[in-house]
Amino acid sequence: MPFATPLSDDVVLRDVTIDDAAALAEAYTRNRAHLQPWEPARPDDFFTEAAQRRTLDVQLKQAATGHGVFLALASGGDVVGRLNLADIVRGVFQNGNIGYWIDAGLAGRGLMTRAVTALAEHARDDLGLHRLQAGTLPHNTASQAVLTRAGFERFGHAPRYLRISGEWQDHVLYQRILHD
Repeated sequence: MPFATPLSDDVVLRDVTIDDAAALAEAYTRNRAHLQPWEPARPDDFFTEAAQRRTLDVQLKQAATGHGVFLALASGGDVVGRLNLADIVRGVFQNGNIGYWIDAGLAGRGLMTRAVTALAEHARDDLGLHRLQAGTLPHNTASQAVLTRAGFERFGHAPRYLRISGEWQDHVLYQRILHD
C-alpha cells in the first residue's frame, strides 16, 4: 500500500521510487559534510545517481517482499531526508530497525519527529509490527531527542556496534513497543 503523509506545508513523507535516484544523489552531495559524522564512510561513487539507483533497486525489492519500508522526505522535486524501516523480522519478534537523516537546512523543525511518529503508526496499524528499534551514537543528542519525542525509550548500550565515520563506535539503543 503506498505511503504518503504531509509533515508540513512544504515537506511530505512518501515512499521512495527508482525515479528518486538523481534527487538522492543531489541530497547526499548537498549534505555530505552534515551527515559524515553520523554515517559509514562513503566512497565518492556513493554520491552518484548510478549508485543511488542501485541502492534504491535493492530497497524496492526488499519492500516488495515485506522486509522493509523505504521513505523519502520530499519538498517539491527535492529529497530533503530519508527514513527507513529495515530488517523486518516476522514470527514471534514482529520487529524492525529504523534509520533516518534530514537535510541540514531543515534540522530542528520537528519534521523528523513527525516522520518517525508517522512511520511507527504505520508499522503498528498497517504492518502489524510489535516493536521498532533504533540506535544512535552516544553524542548524537539531536537524534536521541527525535526518538524520545516519538515515544521511544532507551534500553541499552552497544559497545563498538557499527562502523561509523571510519571507526567502530558505541551506540545507545532505543525501542518503541507498538502494542500494549
